[in-house]
Amino acid sequence: MNGPALASRVSNLAPSATLAISERAAKLRAQGVDVISFGLGEPDFATPAHIREAAKAAIDRGLAGKYTAVRGIAPLIQAILSDSKARRGVEHGPRQVVVSTGAKQSLFNLALALFEPGDEVIIPAPFWVSYPEQVELAGARPRFVSTTEAEGFRLTPAALRAAITPKTKGLILCTPSNPTGAAYSKAQLIALAEVLREAPIWVIVDEMYGQLVYDGFEQVSLAKVAPELAERLIIVDGASKTYAMTGWRMGWMLAPERVADACETLQGQSTSNPTAVSQHATIAALTGEKAELDAMVQEFAARRRLMVEGLNAIPGVRCRMPEGAFYAFPSVSGLIGKRAPAGVLDSDVAVAAYLLEVGRVAVVPGSAFGAPGFVRLSYATSRALISEGVARIDAAVRALG
Repeated sequence: MNGPALASRVSNLAPSATLAISERAAKLRAQGVDVISFGLGEPDFATPAHIREAAKAAIDRGLAGKYTAVRGIAPLIQAILSDSKARRGVEHGPRQVVVSTGAKQSLFNLALALFEPGDEVIIPAPFWVSYPEQVELAGARPRFVSTTEAEGFRLTPAALRAAITPKTKGLILCTPSNPTGAAYSKAQLIALAEVLREAPIWVIVDEMYGQLVYDGFEQVSLAKVAPELAERLIIVDGASKTYAMTGWRMGWMLAPERVADACETLQGQSTSNPTAVSQHATIAALTGEKAELDAMVQEFAARRRLMVEGLNAIPGVRCRMPEGAFYAFPSVSGLIGKRAPAGVLDSDVAVAAYLLEVGRVAVVPGSAFGAPGFVRLSYATSRALISEGVARIDAAVRALG
């Protein structure tokens, strides 16, 4: 080993499984291999034109080259407040908003501001890969609570109540979910709120995919159904998924003032303000016309059905229809134990590796999300690629012994 040791918090940190599978697919493509990737959760649509034009205008007006307030410019904060009130039916104040360089930074700020060694944080599984890592970076311990496919991958009130201990400091809930696409109905949120009223813990609700719901599903916020939790409830949201703005890195929180103030202080000592030009672009996203958003949602709905129906036609694969987001989360337990040229497939990780190397399709193993026996596929890609990719998976599966 050359030089002093790295900090243990970095040495123990797991790399992102979603990025790892995408990098492996990219390497194969660089070698001339035709790979279809269902790995990364990123819309394939271009950022809508009026948003791009707003960014150009901000540059031309000299608004993009200077520092801004750490928590974001006032017009963006007002746009966030107006948009949230219209969608959630809940009113927040300007001091309750902190805009960050992506919702991932918002969640990271919250982990550092709210959790510390000795704390436990409840995280329903399957979970987004960064939740537990961020909790551990804060010195706290994730407490995973398994959900089942039969329950729609949703945390039940009974399971939540059983998981709460004197050490519990918080709960992280995602609806609609990455990786499963599962979303909580109003009645299900009310039932969870009844348990949360009894426990004085922080509640973080990740609503990044809140506008990407299908088949008439009614997206309701916990902030709306449980106003009594307002002093310890934080909503995380952003522009990345809804407006095809992943690269613009724009996320935010709606939080009690003391939480928002703490996160502003943390952010001021790390990245400072979010990127100025992206802030102006996001104002246009939130206040502009929504025709392109509506078209994207309709297209995602069609892709969802195409992918899920295709997966369910493959022997040994079973996939529930998700309510939202843009992920399918099929069980591949029926493939485990099958024989491939390189040996018996003994896990979802082996299944994913087989599909990449033999089927030339990239999927993410469910084990990365705390759900062995499953894989995640993103349908944020064209119908043609979905059809071809599912056909490749089908052919690879039928070739197993």
